[in-house]
Amino acid sequence: MNEPSTIPGEGFHPHLPDSPDRSAAPLHTRLHHIRADALDGGTAQTGGMRRFAAVSGRTVGSEKLWMGQTHVAPATASSDHHHGASETAIHVVSGHPEFVFVDDSGEEPEEIRLRTSPGDYVFVPPYVPHREENPDPSEEAVVVIARSTQEAIVVNLPRLYALPADGGGETNRPAD
Repeated sequence: MNEPSTIPGEGFHPHLPDSPDRSAAPLHTRLHHIRADALDGGTAQTGGMRRFAAVSGRTVGSEKLWMGQTHVAPATASSDHHHGASETAIHVVSGHPEFVFVDDSGEEPEEIRLRTSPGDYVFVPPYVPHREENPDPSEEAVVVIARSTQEAIVVNLPRLYALPADGGGETNRPAD
């Protein structure tokens, strides 16, 4: 068995230096409290939804993480988009949002719809085109988003499905 990381009587964090480096920027030497009414709406947006930053490079000086909320109005779908190289984790707070993407791992591309409920989580890998939909006619869907980059990378797309190599003609989109 490994030795415990703390030994009784040796302090709370014996692995840390006795005196912290006070030369670090003030944003990196204290905790930050972002109140619900102080979320920043000045972030990358996608049609059909509203994003609000809580933790970002701009709001708290984060270097490797972005976190905030996304709101999708009743009976609304977002535009198709992806988040570049950023990994995205989603936690459903309220409503029953649906996350739509194309699974092209089989013989034919297939549209997949993940129907969620409050308390559910969704992971979106880098560069995966998707959209959020809120089919409920009266309740707004709210989710908490965490990304592996300090800012919200959003690449809006003309469609969820890839165009053929020649760039024109038919798409791989199934008939509606």
